[in-house]
Amino acid sequence: MAGSVIQIALALYLATIFTSKLRGENVFKGLIFFPYLVNGIAIGFIFKFFFTRGFVFDTVLQWCGFQLDNLPYWLRDQRINNWSLVGTSVWRYLGQNMVLFIGAMMSVDTDLLEASQLDGANKWQQFWYIILPSIRTIVTLNIILSITGALSAFEPPYVITNGANGTGTYFVIMDEIAHTQQRLGLASAMAVFLLLIIFIVTIAQRLLFKYVFRNMDVEDQVLSRKEIRKMRKESKALIAELRAAHEREGSERDA
Repeated sequence: MAGSVIQIALALYLATIFTSKLRGENVFKGLIFFPYLVNGIAIGFIFKFFFTRGFVFDTVLQWCGFQLDNLPYWLRDQRINNWSLVGTSVWRYLGQNMVLFIGAMMSVDTDLLEASQLDGANKWQQFWYIILPSIRTIVTLNIILSITGALSAFEPPYVITNGANGTGTYFVIMDEIAHTQQRLGLASAMAVFLLLIIFIVTIAQRLLFKYVFRNMDVEDQVLSRKEIRKMRKESKALIAELRAAHEREGSERDA
């Protein structure tokens, strides 16, 4: 769950950067999005060898001056092994969230950004008051996907650690109960309970976002009312002009 927050924050940050014109941005977008296209089982095997004692990660750290004896066991030490799996998940799904955010940010009205810049708004104010409210639907979608993905994580923990040393997620434990212990009734009950958890978390998240953006909703309603009043005034003025023109045509015909 903590990894989901980190993942969303990084994706928002990178999407904000890539919406600006940068040299070689398409290459970086492709590199960040590519892990999402890789099969989850393959990613599990990659990071299993990546974090294994004395393998890739330890070798890179030794090049940086660290001693192997001083390095922890990334997949055995219960203080950090779950964070190792979090890093795997963030690396895989960061590109998906980033692409969704970029697509949403490209649809933000540029006139609003230019007007706010002329009024003296900095980048943070533009992001908080214009960009974020405009893409809140995609933010909500990404948070729901990240939360449900965190609750139903299976492939990386199963392949990398097989749920050992406190890394067993809900699905890994449910798989062990169903297929190893042959307790299918309990596993089925766990699946139903997980559905209820996801439903409750989704409702809570929607209520939270509704509370956070309550001021934005009020402003939108006020703006829409002003626009309706303006359209009514314009339509009344147009009707009056048409009537006047029609009366002038009638008087000209009579003359």
